[in-house]
Amino acid sequence: MAEGPTGIVSWGTYLPAWRLPRAAIGSALGVVSGRGTRTVASHDEDTTTMAVEAGRQALAALAGEAPRDLLFATPDPAYLDKTNASVVHSALGLDPGAGAYDVAGSARSAVAAVRGAHGLVAPGHRTLAIASDLRTGLPGSADERDGGDGAVALVLGSDPAAALVAHAAASTEFLDRWRTPGEAASRLWEERFGEEVYLPLARRALDDALAAADLKLDGVDHVVVAGLHARATRQATRALGVDADRLAPDLVTSAGNLGAAHPWLQLADVLDRAAPGQTILVLVLADGADAMVFATTGHLAGAQAARAEAGIPTVAGQVAAGREVDYVRMLTWRGQLRREPPRRPDPERPGAPATWRSRGWRGGFEASRCQVCGFRHLPPTRVCLRCRAVDQMAPERLADVPGRIATFTVDRLAYSLSPPVVGAVVDFDGGGRYRCELTDADPDELAIGQRVEMAFRRVSTAQGVHNYFWKAAPARGSET
Repeated sequence: MAEGPTGIVSWGTYLPAWRLPRAAIGSALGVVSGRGTRTVASHDEDTTTMAVEAGRQALAALAGEAPRDLLFATPDPAYLDKTNASVVHSALGLDPGAGAYDVAGSARSAVAAVRGAHGLVAPGHRTLAIASDLRTGLPGSADERDGGDGAVALVLGSDPAAALVAHAAASTEFLDRWRTPGEAASRLWEERFGEEVYLPLARRALDDALAAADLKLDGVDHVVVAGLHARATRQATRALGVDADRLAPDLVTSAGNLGAAHPWLQLADVLDRAAPGQTILVLVLADGADAMVFATTGHLAGAQAARAEAGIPTVAGQVAAGREVDYVRMLTWRGQLRREPPRRPDPERPGAPATWRSRGWRGGFEASRCQVCGFRHLPPTRVCLRCRAVDQMAPERLADVPGRIATFTVDRLAYSLSPPVVGAVVDFDGGGRYRCELTDADPDELAIGQRVEMAFRRVSTAQGVHNYFWKAAPARGSET
């Protein structure tokens, strides 16, 4: 363990571009749907790709030592019997010496990831914890209505913006929410029973954490209460008796409940606007209760300024920036509405040897720049196309380099769960041109010269193998 305070050094959040109005569910199914919107992952996104995007944000605002270990938590992993964190590790361009580990299985696994990452912090050794979730329920269910998709990344280390002062947990075995392997949707026991079990656990974890921090509840500046059991979460919030101005927004109405990632989304929202010298209490109800106390430090203002300088939007900005998606399209993306596919050959499974040989290109969208004449090549090559120099190349990561659309075409015949497919030629800042697919794009709103940024997405799945690669996406908040 590092000497001195340790905790959150940097943070990143990712909310997909798409929002489903809850009224659309009610209109389609004739059920009570509630107010607001929920975040919806696109057809080419999963918990792994969302984790990459959150991690990119956290690293973009990070100065100094890069993380040396990665813990990735999700209840909805893209793979079993294969480490999903290794895909995230590759796409983030972390050092090969950094460990990459999955912490999967339930919403509470994200608490374990944050605690585990904090425990690995040592002098000169930062760690990265990422929680990602994709909440799917049966059509018309409360999970579908109130859920949300997204990811949050926390870099933990010395000289933190928010030091972890105390943690306490309370656990017992009870049946609340469950999903057996292979099932698409969770099942829930009667809510009143869960509420009865959760509230004493929440009180014990809260009291123990405050005692360990030598703190009274009325001395806490910001309070986060999160959990998938909506009734227990509401009752726990009321039982605390915290003033409304100290209670962190739950973000469920505007973004949905992100499950494993939701407590950390609320915490990131607080960190976006908190001041140094404040205390933050995070209470998580998930198969038990966990309470964490954070204290913001003098490094918080610098972390907030670094995020602004890097152009990273706040949580509030991301919530407000979504685009509407219709209910039928969401069901299609989720695989809950099977539609007639285009009559095209099925995608082929990517080969392991070829994937390994091109790991720099596939993982980090790595280009090569000629050391003789400075020409940048995409994909990377050994022979310079300009000066013909051989093996005089230096690798360059272009995943985080924006560009502009040089030209684009709309293909209405190619297979996609979200047709049409838009292909674009992108000119990258600083040189380099590449033809790739555009995602999260409306063909009617595209224009030559429009700013784009790269997004890590799932291109296809064949024979149980996911083919991940980079696509271009309209730059959020940019203009033509």
